[in-house]
Amino acid sequence: MDTNFSPAAISSVVLLAAALSTSTAFLEPYDLLYDNAVQAFYNSDYHNVVRYMEGALSSYAEVRRTRVRCRLTCQDQHPFDETFMDLRFSDAVLQRAACMNRCIEEKLGSQSVHKVSEDVLQDFHRRIPYNYLQLAYQKLKQPDKAAAAAHTYFQANPEHVEMGQNLEQYKDLQGVMEEHFVDREARPHQRSFAAAVKLYNSGDYEAAIGLFEEALTEYYKADVECRALCHWPQRFEGYDYLRYRYSLYEVISDHFTQVLHCEHECVRDLANRPGRLSPMENYLPLHYDYLQFAYFQGELEEALQCALTYLLFHEGEESLMDNVDYYREELGHDSKPREVSICCYHWGGPLVYDSVQLVQNSAALNGTQRVLLDHVMSEEECSDLRHLAHAVTMAGDGYRGRMSPHTPNEKFEGATVLKTLQHGFEGRVPMRSARLFYDISERARRIIESYFLLNSTLHFSYTHLVCRTAITGQQDHRNDLSHPIHADNCLLDPDANECWKEPPAYTYRDYSALLYLNGDFEGGEFIFTEMDAKTVTASVKPRCGRMVGFSSGGENPHGVKAVTSGQRCAVALWFTLDPLFRELERLQADEVIQALDTQSVWGQGLNINPKDEL
Repeated sequence: MDTNFSPAAISSVVLLAAALSTSTAFLEPYDLLYDNAVQAFYNSDYHNVVRYMEGALSSYAEVRRTRVRCRLTCQDQHPFDETFMDLRFSDAVLQRAACMNRCIEEKLGSQSVHKVSEDVLQDFHRRIPYNYLQLAYQKLKQPDKAAAAAHTYFQANPEHVEMGQNLEQYKDLQGVMEEHFVDREARPHQRSFAAAVKLYNSGDYEAAIGLFEEALTEYYKADVECRALCHWPQRFEGYDYLRYRYSLYEVISDHFTQVLHCEHECVRDLANRPGRLSPMENYLPLHYDYLQFAYFQGELEEALQCALTYLLFHEGEESLMDNVDYYREELGHDSKPREVSICCYHWGGPLVYDSVQLVQNSAALNGTQRVLLDHVMSEEECSDLRHLAHAVTMAGDGYRGRMSPHTPNEKFEGATVLKTLQHGFEGRVPMRSARLFYDISERARRIIESYFLLNSTLHFSYTHLVCRTAITGQQDHRNDLSHPIHADNCLLDPDANECWKEPPAYTYRDYSALLYLNGDFEGGEFIFTEMDAKTVTASVKPRCGRMVGFSSGGENPHGVKAVTSGQRCAVALWFTLDPLFRELERLQADEVIQALDTQSVWGQGLNINPKDEL
């Protein structure tokens, strides 16, 4: 039988065949491969689980590499140069964007094919594919590969009890050796740094130097790649994209604002280990600190350069300045720091508010995860909160009514946010002042969350407006503390040099802060100590608007020296990263504030019960 084809039909077939033949050279989307692998897993088809899941991981890595290469190539081809104040800048932006789109499509195929859901992205960030792989390799009787997959997954999910048990079982299997327990997703700069630290601690300084230098090279390479990935399309929180109607200049401005924020996050990303909520503190400068000590064993010129480089990050740090003076004296000449990129590096995230000033970081406070800030509050706000404290605080609040819970020589008074709002609603204190307490504590939370570069939302665990007053006639020959040395989430055991993270300690607390309202009293300095609860490592004199923040664990034992005259007032704040332990009164206060903001409260009354407990 004869069949007649129209020219249009023939053309369509040819085009389709051409499309199919060319598309086979393009990279398969990793979300499709991942979905196939999951389906194969539930069908007990473990050979295909391995085939598709390994393919998905390879595709995911290749998409990332291609985006980095395309970005860097197009950046070189279309530089901004001196065009920032010219229309040519907009042209360069558009040319660069078009270049990146062409580059991606030439190497990967249509970009729309490689757009994946946020859920899939999160699975890859959390290394979920390796969970499937270890189970599949286990079923296929390949324990060495199963051990590697399990180890890789466990690095990012250390709380996964079952995987931890699996790893212990793999260690006992015949044919599984220590070298099989590798992190397949280990980042080169972190791997080299960790190995260098081990060598340094063992006294093998020469070998440590080689690995520290390698770690630095890998770090700066990873930094370039991270920043390159920031220049792809960004999403803006809170934007209604269906109604987004702005000019070209506004669109470009919004894009680069988001890019800058993303690039700043690279500092945190490169210092963050898998499965950790916060990055390693002082990560990049530590390389130069280790190196200056390692080079000190025989190469003073290199030691001096590394010490000077460290000071680029922490200008004027006393211990390093002493080392620099020593090196200069021994060498008989000065030197220059290494050329490093520190345009966007400093330990600690943004301070959120323009008025807030960094006074001392962890290094200056001789510890880890510590910060001292000024101007968190204005003088007027301090005065308002002090007047509020005099009106609403009760003796022994939070301590079952014990007026002097820490020392018989002082009176302790306190009030919670919810209780303060109750007083405001009843007209016993100005609502403006009650609202100020709420707002100031939220301000402190945002600053702590941002400065410590946390990967997760910081929740209130407890918020307390407190005053400590020296009792007249009981201050002679005092040798006690206003608040004994302790840690906030563990039981400090100075004799054992340990801090036991177990009840009755508030083990869920992760960060703490004290925001001071005044300084017109005697004594009352906040102090950090060593684990022995005796050796003071840093002392902070309170004053209006000053805030000390720190992680709540045994790394930060602290206390308060005796208040010998006057009254010391502060907002005490404890935070948790676990939403299950959010402060109940704070959640109720949030509802009250929301009601006030929407005006729905007027004429209806508020159902506030200040006696609700956590």
